[in-house]
Order: sequence, then structure tokens, then C-alpha cells
Amino acid sequence: MTQGIIERLGFIGLGVMGEPMCRNLLAAGKWQITAFDLDPAPLARLRDQGAKAAGSPEDLAGEADMIITCLPGGNEVRDVFFGSGRLIERVGSGQILVDMSTSPPALMRELAAAASERGADFADAPIARTRQAATDGSLAIMVGADQVVFDAIRPVLSVMGSDIMHCGAAGAGQVIKIMNNMVLFQTVQALAEAVTIAEGAGVDGQTLLATMAKGSGDSFALRNHAMKSLLPEVFPVQAFSVRYAAKDLAYALDMAAEQGVVASGAINVAQRFEEAIAGGYGDLYFPVIRRLLKET
Repeated sequence: MTQGIIERLGFIGLGVMGEPMCRNLLAAGKWQITAFDLDPAPLARLRDQGAKAAGSPEDLAGEADMIITCLPGGNEVRDVFFGSGRLIERVGSGQILVDMSTSPPALMRELAAAASERGADFADAPIARTRQAATDGSLAIMVGADQVVFDAIRPVLSVMGSDIMHCGAAGAGQVIKIMNNMVLFQTVQALAEAVTIAEGAGVDGQTLLATMAKGSGDSFALRNHAMKSLLPEVFPVQAFSVRYAAKDLAYALDMAAEQGVVASGAINVAQRFEEAIAGGYGDLYFPVIRRLLKET
């Protein structure tokens, strides 16, 4: 188990969430940071702010005490560690690997075992909340790790998030993140249906949501996804897209199948996501599923 001081960070994955997260780590001025991404643009922006650019994930391995991955999903995480990136072959004793992507819990346990064989430690630390939260450093971060590892990485995570929660052993953070998203997606679909039905019945959508926010129908999804996206019908491309949501929901349904649970609500939303992708909405912010209701 790691006992060392974290002085050098590696950051792999500088997308919509990863770039502002890495920027906050740079702004903290506490660590030397080496970054990598397939897209040279965010890498150049962060290099201008003091990051060192790595030529590949394996090159980055020797430059960091703690390596963070923030990638689109499990397929990319597996490729970086076990496939073309070959990162797992380059890590060693005293290093800590932290996956902040949303990935299958089974992959997290596999990574934890592979890291342990090389004398390294592992934590899964998926993130929740918005792109603005990533910019503000106010993400919610759900961590699956041994207590000693959690204590070691918490100062780093606290620069990127305001709520850092220890959820259990490796994989537990992903379980909770995936269940959180499963509930969120179902709530957003219910809100999309409610707004569409209410407006069709002659009730103003803003009035509906403002009134629901005072009662038992209130939720984070109502105050954010519904009021800021569903109602004004603002569905940007550079946000949590239908494709990403469908990926996360597929992880939830895989977990449900493993437990023998027929997750009918999640199955219904997964079908709606498939329809949205088929309709050309796959790259838009996932509350765009409201358009499907308006088109029927």
C-alpha cells in the first residue's frame, strides 16, 4: 500500500471534463503535471499553462507518482491500460492509478488486481455534475479504494471536486456513479414527459416546474436538466450527449442482468436513447429526448 508523497501527476484524457479538471490541478500549483491526449489542441492549451506534454500514455508513466485517466468509457480505459497504450506494463511500486472515467465495475477490479501485481495502487473515482462544475472545481467524486489509498489521493481530488466520497473497495465508486446516472436518466425522461403533457393540456411549462420544485416532485434534475435544458430546449453538442448517456445506461443494465433484476424503467429509457440516436440526436445533450415526445 502506498505511503509516498504525491509530487508528480499524470493526466490522460483532456476532453470536455478532463481539460478543466487538469487546469484546476495546474492552477493549484502543488504538483508537476504531465498530460496526454490524442487531440493536440487541449494539450497545447495546458502546455501553455505549465503542463508537460507526453507523447503517449506509456511515456507518461515514468513522469508521475499518480496517474489519472478521464476517458469516454470502459473501452478506452481498457485500451490505454491493456491495449495500445500499454500503460499497465509501465507502472510500478509506489505509483497510484486513478480512473475518473465512467467504466464497468468489473474492469475496475481487474485494473486493481493488475496494478497490485506490479506493486502499484488503484482507485476508481468517477465524477458527477456538470461541465461548469468541472471548471469550478465543484464536482462530486465517488471513490472506490482502500482507505490508505483514499487518504493519499484525497488532496488531489479535492482540487477538482467539492464532495469527495469514499464508497468502498475498488469498483464501488463506479457502482454508485452508474446507479446515480440510471436514476438521473429516468428522472429526466419523466420530466420530459411531464412538461410535454402539461403544455399539451394548456399549462405553461415554467409554471409546472416552478410549482413542482416546491413539492415532492422537486429534484436536482428538475432544477437543472429540466429548467435549464428541457424547457428552453437548449441541447448543446459539447455536453453529456445521448451517446455517452446510453453507454452509462448500458453499464447499469449489464449490472442489473448480473443481479437478475429486470430494470424496466432503465430499459424504457435505453430504448428512448436508441430512438434519439437513430433520429440524429446522438451527439446532443441527452435531455434532447424531449424532441422525440414532441415529434410523436
